[in-house]
Amino acid sequence: MTAQPTRQMHLNAFLMGVGHHEAAWRHPSTDERRLLDVRHYQELARIAERGKLDSIFFADNVAVGPRVQRHALATFEPVTLLSAIAVVTERIGLISTASTSYNEPYNLAREFASLDHISNGRAGWNIVTSGTEAEARNFGHESIPEHARRYERAGEFLDVVTALWDSWESDALVLDPAEGVFADPARVHDIDHVGERFRVHGPLNTPRGPQGRPLLVQAGSSESGKEFAAAHAEAVFTAQRSIEEAVQFYWDLKGRLERHGRTPDQVAVLPGVVPYLAETESAAIALEREFTDLISADHALGQLSRMVGIDLTGHPLDEPLPPLPDESEIEGAKSRFTLVKSLAQGEELTVRELIGKLGGGRGHRSFAGTPEQLADNLEQWFLAGAADGFNIMPPSLPGGLDLFVDHVVPILQDRGLFRREYTADTLRGHYGLDPVPTRHRTEALTR
Repeated sequence: MTAQPTRQMHLNAFLMGVGHHEAAWRHPSTDERRLLDVRHYQELARIAERGKLDSIFFADNVAVGPRVQRHALATFEPVTLLSAIAVVTERIGLISTASTSYNEPYNLAREFASLDHISNGRAGWNIVTSGTEAEARNFGHESIPEHARRYERAGEFLDVVTALWDSWESDALVLDPAEGVFADPARVHDIDHVGERFRVHGPLNTPRGPQGRPLLVQAGSSESGKEFAAAHAEAVFTAQRSIEEAVQFYWDLKGRLERHGRTPDQVAVLPGVVPYLAETESAAIALEREFTDLISADHALGQLSRMVGIDLTGHPLDEPLPPLPDESEIEGAKSRFTLVKSLAQGEELTVRELIGKLGGGRGHRSFAGTPEQLADNLEQWFLAGAADGFNIMPPSLPGGLDLFVDHVVPILQDRGLFRREYTADTLRGHYGLDPVPTRHRTEALTR
């Protein structure tokens, strides 16, 4: 295949413990003791930076839930972890999940503004509304807030956060010791937000970051999620298992942008892919099977129960799923429910087959093959209008990321599909976006 030289991919490394596969911590290629070693995560970021990737990303969940016996959890709060990574890297973007349902706008705005300063302009926020009952119970709720209401809160939450980031103009810091002037008060603004859910006076007590605002990322694919992304997101992490589904999602989302006053180049769509790589296709397929064989069926059945909203305890593994509800009846992660339902019904899978396919990426597609075959596949999706790039989800870490960076990235570079060197210093710059100017314009302080 030959690439179009004027358009290049975005590549994000989605990092999770010692690998994306739920049994990665049991596989002999990984070291489970590194789950709590910050040096492990710093090493992963340096590998991604060696490959000139746009960014790394950590998801988050604010509950243990029933998974702790069989599944290695994400154990670190991600903004804290990314701050430790920022000091050992120079160019790689740093994206963290944070929930609008279980945070307050002021604290979150300060955390990401701080990360943007610490990293010299490499911070990004993956905006989630959170959709599990275990999380809700940790914050005083008996059940998940209704889906539409969660997105309504997210909208106002984001309005407050962006107003706080804008509350300091870019040149508000004067830092003139001779005159004794730290900041120009005329360039530091109250926001005086009074809304249905939040009352915030402002200003933020962290000056404006190098990017103006961190990159805004979103991952929901429900109708509410797509509308939120069209209005606000600058990168979208998504999950489609076929190129046809991906093309449909891509143009659906891009088609929503105009009514929000935005253009298609302002949002990058990045489907996830879990790559099992080896020198031959048969060896890669065997590697994927090794991971699948390590799945704990009882744990996987519990995971699947939560995805589909039905208790599957005792359901025969070698039979199909029982009848499932409509998406409209689901208040949790609607888009993930629909993906799992479509996968099970479309491929006529048994429960055992389904949990095997979900083990690597919880619904994201898996690819088993050689580096050349994966490069061909990514190029096909990219040129077909199915993606602006990809969310790379290695099944094991650090080995899976090493393989991608050292063997797939060079092929993409040779084809003109991906950069050989960084051309920007900030995360927004990696995604082809300018710093965001403040909404305020004030005359300079007269002294």
